[in-house]
Amino acid sequence: MPKIGTFDGAGFWKNAYAHQRGKLLKKVNVPDDQIIVLVNKKYQELPAALKYDIETSGIEKKELL
Repeated sequence: MPKIGTFDGAGFWKNAYAHQRGKLLKKVNVPDDQIIVLVNKKYQELPAALKYDIETSGIEKKELL
């Protein structure tokens, strides 16, 4: 069984600017009105389901920079 690759959401979130966080949230299909609210929160404050979607989305860091 192959290992599932995960995205380091917490590490990215800590070092990213707001527009980079916004790109990440767009890629996991978060509505625009919620993106505005979520980009300024800490990663731990995000809903668990959203963190799961981010970490298992298959997105690579280079896509967001």
